[in-house]
Amino acid sequence: MPDWSATGLGEKIRWLKSQRAAAVSMDGKTLSPSQHYQRDYVLWIIDRDLFWLEAAQAPQRNPAWYVDDLDPDMYLSRDYAPLQKRMAGYTGYAAAIPRLAANIRDNMRTPLPRSYVEYAIAGFGGFADFFRRDVPRVFASVKDAELQRQFATANSDATKAMADLKLWFVAQRATATDDFAIGPALFAQMLRDTERTDLPLSAVEAAGRADLERNLAALKAACAQYLPGGTSAACVAKMARDKPKNGAIAEARAQLDTLRAFLLDQGVVSIPSPDIAAVKQAPPYNSQNAAYMNIAGPYDKGLGGSYFIAPPDPSWSKADQAAYIPAKATLLFTSVHEVWPGHFLQYLHANRNPFEIASVFVGYGYAEGWAHYAEEMMYEMGLGANDPATHIGQLEEALLRNVRLLSAIGLHTAGMTLAQSEQMFREQAFQDAGNARQQAARGTYDPAYLNYTLSKLMIRKLRDDWTLGRGGKRSWHAFHDQFLSYGGPPVTLVRRQMLGVETPAL
Repeated sequence: MPDWSATGLGEKIRWLKSQRAAAVSMDGKTLSPSQHYQRDYVLWIIDRDLFWLEAAQAPQRNPAWYVDDLDPDMYLSRDYAPLQKRMAGYTGYAAAIPRLAANIRDNMRTPLPRSYVEYAIAGFGGFADFFRRDVPRVFASVKDAELQRQFATANSDATKAMADLKLWFVAQRATATDDFAIGPALFAQMLRDTERTDLPLSAVEAAGRADLERNLAALKAACAQYLPGGTSAACVAKMARDKPKNGAIAEARAQLDTLRAFLLDQGVVSIPSPDIAAVKQAPPYNSQNAAYMNIAGPYDKGLGGSYFIAPPDPSWSKADQAAYIPAKATLLFTSVHEVWPGHFLQYLHANRNPFEIASVFVGYGYAEGWAHYAEEMMYEMGLGANDPATHIGQLEEALLRNVRLLSAIGLHTAGMTLAQSEQMFREQAFQDAGNARQQAARGTYDPAYLNYTLSKLMIRKLRDDWTLGRGGKRSWHAFHDQFLSYGGPPVTLVRRQMLGVETPAL
């Protein structure tokens, strides 16, 4: 486990800067085009990490910075070794949790934004519940008495550490603020350092707003078929009432078989492996995320991944819980996004990249941009056979990401309130109350969630520019394979590699 003490974080920053200096020193050397690309890839990783560590001061300000790195799922559901060995690995992980919890508490600068506090309470409290209730069942069959004793001690200590950390954040409610905005200058630096996007925020916002209007117009046209004479809101509500009869998890499992067959039948993109993704219920420490993928890494062979779907928050009203369960059409494009041909397929390609750095480090914009691009692309290639309800499901997902872009910019650079963001998710993206609350709150601690739409738009433009003169839509398969061959750098870096010239990315 990492060293999250102040000393450890300082050492990490110094080390990254030394590696950056070494990479920059290559400027005067003769490098092949491939080496230039690899050097630029490494520089981007360093600049991205330094931004969050130093410029944004995420370890001191944002508890969300820690939560992903604490995820123990690889020990529990990834069959990389016999269960007894995985139990030993988990025990070492759990033994480190009290130290890490103390680091997190020591690093936090109070007062904290209210939405950050609530995220931390849900996240760290979820870990405590998960350690206590779920983890012992995973390792119950292991017969090694000494290992069971070590596990019980470490797991109990980890549970207490996370429960105590939750209570520490509960106490921060008394002084919590609404001061979550990082400001225009830091937001622009985030785009430069983490996505190599040097565009005025006004241009990014204009592109997002134009895409919102395009999708709203497409929704209106689809609704004219699906609910003639009805409003867009009523139309989306009708689609949302068509819930999976056997639950979201069973429905998603069936959808994955259909989607994989569609990729092969339509020649959408190459599938480099027979690996599959298993659909599971999300654990409580990550239940704020409606759906997500946990994917085996480049050193794991033949292990596939886990597609997690979260149940509604049991503290919500019955009506909000029922509304939160996705409609069949919406879930279809969530499955596209997470698995075929979204994150899961993208990582099947990335994990096999011959440039090892590209297989290990995949960026936010590249991954989420590709997955979101895949939703509309799949509909354009015939998924749903022009069924208006299916199209409405795809458009609802697109509108959600449009509003994320506008909310991120508004919340962090223009004084938008959490309530105003939530209202925009309700009125412009037609989200239910629970999702709207979660999405607005996420925008405060995840300002980079504008990358879904921003990178999607960049990929669409790159596809149009690259396929021009190569057969247009007939060359989409070749474009998709070529795009996925780069690992996971910023889309602007891929654009330079695929086109060979500097041209506008939007």
